[in-house]
Amino acid sequence: MPAHYLPDFFELSHRLTSLLPDKDQSFHMAGSSDEGKGALTNSGGQEQDILNDSQRFLSTLLSNLPGMVYRCHNDAHWTMEFVSEGCLDLTGYTAHELIESKSISFGKLVEHEDHERVVDTVQAAIKERTSFLVDYRITTRSGKQKWVREVGRGIFNNAGRLLALEGYITDITKEKIAGQRIERQLRRFESLRKIDQAISASFDLPITLQILLDQVLLHLEVDAADILLLNPTTKLLEFAQGCGFFTTVLQHTRLRLGEGYAGRAALERRIVHISRLPESLGELQRSPQIASEAFVIYFGVPLIAKGQVVGVLETFRRTPHDPDAEWLEFLEAAAGQAAIAIDNATLFNDLQNSNAELVVAYDATLEGWSKALELRDQETKGHTQRVADMTTRLAHEMGVQEKEMHHIRRGALLHDIGKMGIPDSILLKPGPLSADEWGIMRKHPGYAYQLLSPITKLRPALDIPYCHHEKWDGTGYPRGLKGKEIPLSARIFAIVDVWDALLSDRPYRPAWPVEKTLSHVRAQSGIHFDPVVVGTFLKLFDENQTHPNRSQR
Repeated sequence: MPAHYLPDFFELSHRLTSLLPDKDQSFHMAGSSDEGKGALTNSGGQEQDILNDSQRFLSTLLSNLPGMVYRCHNDAHWTMEFVSEGCLDLTGYTAHELIESKSISFGKLVEHEDHERVVDTVQAAIKERTSFLVDYRITTRSGKQKWVREVGRGIFNNAGRLLALEGYITDITKEKIAGQRIERQLRRFESLRKIDQAISASFDLPITLQILLDQVLLHLEVDAADILLLNPTTKLLEFAQGCGFFTTVLQHTRLRLGEGYAGRAALERRIVHISRLPESLGELQRSPQIASEAFVIYFGVPLIAKGQVVGVLETFRRTPHDPDAEWLEFLEAAAGQAAIAIDNATLFNDLQNSNAELVVAYDATLEGWSKALELRDQETKGHTQRVADMTTRLAHEMGVQEKEMHHIRRGALLHDIGKMGIPDSILLKPGPLSADEWGIMRKHPGYAYQLLSPITKLRPALDIPYCHHEKWDGTGYPRGLKGKEIPLSARIFAIVDVWDALLSDRPYRPAWPVEKTLSHVRAQSGIHFDPVVVGTFLKLFDENQTHPNRSQR
């Protein structure tokens, strides 16, 4: 009842309690109180007829109200003084029973869980001398539970003493159920949104499936649930994720298609519902220990993505349950989300595996190119792999980000790829090169640029092949870059390249000792090499006390 109607209602109620003392009217009333209810006088026949007509009208009005009007006296038991006949439809008890019976009182009909809340609400209203409104549950004579809404107020005398409570109670069960249904649907929609967000935000399948199972347990009110994935190789349904179980028995599940309830759901592509699980437990064909879980109800839902079965969602309850259409719709929606998550994760993993295979094949191709060059120039055999390994170590010490390392390694492997364009007569000449021959030899960084720059994936690795012969003082080639104009990766590689070359035998000179090579590196700091890189290189050498790829000479 809207709040703005309450004063009029209570005024009507008060009039009724004053004017209808007769228990034989269409409502029942206990003995009149000693507060302002004096006996009706028969001062005149005409006045009495008018009063009787008024009583009949008000009695009829009360009888037609869809609820129960009441007034109860302020005593230890809040004894009913009167109730309208609507109490029969509301509670299953007659007005006479609620007023006269010593074993029946309306307060005893209130659900135990709601009783304290109702009392607190009424007492607060009495204290503030305001009306109250409270929703709660009652159990009717037939055992049926109803939701009711009560509006009421206290009646006080001039001295402020509480005399009685009066009010109006109506059945709001349909309204409450509809509201609960809407609220439940909203929660389930929100749950599906959370699952969808989890699927979009992560390709970590265990995390996504756990979020999904948590939502299934919460919104379907089941006791346990798991997801079995179909192994595409063995064609077996295998346990992937679960929650709510007392034991770990189901974690060892391996079912063939058609085997057990889950296998049947997958093979027949339909929901399998078992309402009396203990009576047919053997059909699970997994383990007798499942009986210790005390499950009563089972649902198995096939997970189908793009027309292919990818698994089964299983739910279990330990108490009876009669699911409605909305429950089944949510179960199917959750299964659909699980299938999407599995399919997305499978596609992502396949893509990652394919990408990893491509990267491995790509890098193997680059190493093949470097080895092909070494086959052409036997004196540099092993040089490329050594400088690639040491360059990445030095780059790491220099604080180069990990995501750049594979570009540096590729650049190091391909640092001399431009020599493919140098004639054998110059590249393989055992003695010193002439000025003209040196001019041709110095073209190999340019050749590397021409060869590699059209390959998009190798452009980030071009700095070393193109710039590793540049010098800190600007006297290098091919562009005469100076200082930090030279890319850092090329400055790092320059030291490693010279270091390994000097420690290697050549037809025109023997390998240098380590100390002589170290002295050369120190002497070229600020001339050929970046002084900062030289410092890091020497620190790395001191820590290892040996060449990282060969024994000390």
